[in-house]
Amino acid sequence: MTESNKTKIAVIGGGAAGFFSALSSAEHNPEAEVSIYEATNKLLAKVLISGGGRCNVTNNTPEVSDLIKNYPRGSKELRGPFSKFATKDTIAWFAKNGVELKTEPDKRMFPITDSSETIAKCLINKAKHLGVNICTKQKITKITRTNQNQFQMTINGAEVITVDKIILTTGGTKSSLELARSLGHTITDLVPSLFSFEINDPKLLELAGVSFPDIRLELMAKSGNKFKQQGPVLITHWGFSGPATIKLSALAAKDLFISDYSATLKINFIPSENWESILKILIDHKEKSPRQVAHSDSFLNIPKRYWAKIIDQIITKDKQTWAEFTKQQLQNLATELTQGTFSIAGKGKFKEEFVTCGGVHLKEVDFTRMESKIVPGLFFAGEVLDIDGITGGFNFQSAWTTGWIAGQAAT
Repeated sequence: MTESNKTKIAVIGGGAAGFFSALSSAEHNPEAEVSIYEATNKLLAKVLISGGGRCNVTNNTPEVSDLIKNYPRGSKELRGPFSKFATKDTIAWFAKNGVELKTEPDKRMFPITDSSETIAKCLINKAKHLGVNICTKQKITKITRTNQNQFQMTINGAEVITVDKIILTTGGTKSSLELARSLGHTITDLVPSLFSFEINDPKLLELAGVSFPDIRLELMAKSGNKFKQQGPVLITHWGFSGPATIKLSALAAKDLFISDYSATLKINFIPSENWESILKILIDHKEKSPRQVAHSDSFLNIPKRYWAKIIDQIITKDKQTWAEFTKQQLQNLATELTQGTFSIAGKGKFKEEFVTCGGVHLKEVDFTRMESKIVPGLFFAGEVLDIDGITGGFNFQSAWTTGWIAGQAAT
């Protein structure tokens, strides 16, 4: 204990995990002196900009066995924490604190106000109500362990203070992770996650804005690993984006990083069918509508602009009718529809989310308490860990859960 006989708990990082860690500590031990140290002058920066300014708080996936499937890294480790605090607990906590959440068709959950400010104000006001000290422009530049099993933190390279417990919630930045490394932790390489694909293909020219509500993607990495995802996809000026693309990028993040974002993408635009079944459908359609001009006959619910583009790639004459299609052309069309192949040339120009994989090695953390196995009294929460979820509110849920457990254990 410090001289005041109050447990001094320092939460390093003023983001979602940081605030929830601090709130949990303050709620579970009202006698503790809890302080948040944020290096910048902006609190909850990612909360405010997430979901287009609406804040995708969590995902309405109540079963832990289903929830963990949405974490390319950390799914096994999160099973225990999610059994203590998961989606339903997040919903209940915000409801108890005056924020009602709503579920959208894709299970993403937002405040009914559709404003990230609602979430940020809730967390900040709750922290103030519980007596949490919120310190901005306070960058922790060094941490050392004392002989009394406390910690000395150097702030802005000058002031040194002593605390009993530290909860590190600094996110996935190299500079902040150096604090964990300096205390003996292993840091796995930081790699971008959740991004769109840059694809240079004639079939995509002048098609920006065309969207597919449900198609199946298969990414074949240079390593030989394959990754699959299904859902909505959007053609952009630089390639592919949309929920299925972003989720696929998370699954393949490390393989893509190693190969400098070079890979092969195969797409089934009609996931309910395969090559053989689509070929049969095309042959039957040729017999039923022989005089129909194929270019304008998008009978398979493929967006008209994309349909016209792939027909142009296959036909040999203008206004070709179905009767004029050769067997080879029908086979080529079946291939384009169910096995369309594209070369990924890089990461998209814009990062849809601000998520990295990599961070504190998971084997060095006790997930029953979110406490370091190397340094007693040091806890972790949020993106500082080598845990990341796919898009849809899963990264925030991980932050709420690990923050809640870390905060409680640190008391």
